[in-house]
Amino acid sequence: MPKIVDHAQQKIKVAEAAWRVIRRSGIENASVRNVAQEAGISPGSMRHYFSTQAELFSFSMNLVSERVNQRILKLSFERPVPEVARDLLREMVPLNEESRSEMEVWLAFTSKSMSEPSLRDHADRVYEEMRQAMARILQAMVEYEFASDNLNVEEEAVRMQTYVDGIALHGLLYPDRMPPSRMEKMLDDYLASLCKKEN
Repeated sequence: MPKIVDHAQQKIKVAEAAWRVIRRSGIENASVRNVAQEAGISPGSMRHYFSTQAELFSFSMNLVSERVNQRILKLSFERPVPEVARDLLREMVPLNEESRSEMEVWLAFTSKSMSEPSLRDHADRVYEEMRQAMARILQAMVEYEFASDNLNVEEEAVRMQTYVDGIALHGLLYPDRMPPSRMEKMLDDYLASLCKKEN
């Protein structure tokens, strides 16, 4: 009997191979041939899963954001809002090997998106989804009286996103100066600064 191949799983396998090539050699070396070799398939077989390199990159980029979203959806929301906020923000910085791998690849894709329209649309959508998620967290902090009624939720969401992105970037580029423990402390201190002070 011929071997039955799970098309969806094979696409994920190829996308993960693309991640490894990008992390090891840079996105400029993530050619169809190199990715196929990394995935253990022939370059000709790649056409069954991705007709172009742009399609491969788009799928691979989407897989990164899907993995992060899956972890966020597994979080328990039946807790005080600041605890939820803390865990949500921690999913957006490279605290372990899994998240570091994803964020290194995400950074490569977002850099590539400056010249690749098919990636730009996805990068913009994820950026906006993150801003909206942060705005919802901040709004909940206000509604449940953890943060001041005077907090400008929309402005703070932009500030929060910029701050978290900066921590993530420094964590990737300067891991010795910005280890996980420091990233966690900076996020905790930031969230504490939003909370009402006890009298």
